[in-house]
Amino acid sequence: MLRTLLIDDEPNSAETLRLLLSHLPGVEVVGVCTSAYDGLAAINEKNPDLVFLDIEMPHLNGFDLLDSVGTVNFSVIFTTAYNHYAIRAIRFSALDYLLKPIDLTELQQAVLRAQQEQALQHTMLQYRVFFENLKNQSQSLNKLALPTQEGLLFVQISEIVRCESDRNYTQFHLTAGRPVLVSKNLGEYDELLADYNFFRVHNSHLVNLSHVRRYLRTDGGQLELTDGSVIDISRRRKDELLERLGL
Repeated sequence: MLRTLLIDDEPNSAETLRLLLSHLPGVEVVGVCTSAYDGLAAINEKNPDLVFLDIEMPHLNGFDLLDSVGTVNFSVIFTTAYNHYAIRAIRFSALDYLLKPIDLTELQQAVLRAQQEQALQHTMLQYRVFFENLKNQSQSLNKLALPTQEGLLFVQISEIVRCESDRNYTQFHLTAGRPVLVSKNLGEYDELLADYNFFRVHNSHLVNLSHVRRYLRTDGGQLELTDGSVIDISRRRKDELLERLGL
């Protein structure tokens, strides 16, 4: 049973979420708090497995509350009514969030992920990376959390050479070490890394353009990367790629 705490300064939102959760198996709501300070006290008292944490709250927002906890030994699902500036930092740290009004299907999926992650446990390193990314919102984020079967692997974005589709998974090829198999599809990382000089050269490949060694003028075109790999270029993406490369 997933012991769950709700923290939201809007009573109606908190009650709606409680009602939605009442329909999900394996979830026990152990408390509903409508202020950040009550929520902080309830975390220490209830020892929850999962906390739904509203981002926008007066006096102490959700991020400040989490930073005040000390040792975070529970999963967190952030909730917000806005496409918040911090969503990118949340996603880069492999944390979870839901946009209000909360959709029941999305809620079910988020709870399922939290249940599956109980065996792995979020680490304090994950939250440290999150807060580091949060502070760097005005700059480029530099660390990405990769969910693997063994847990979370934190990598520097500059160390990612290419990402290769493997059905519903993604193989990350880094500057050092063996490829890392990640339990998310390539499309998600295409969206996440688009502003970090990555380019989808083919349906199956997302390439860090900083690691392009040379462009090969073969039929259709190919890229040779710094790890020695040679990647085919999709014909329909060739012109845009050449423009990005300044060719």
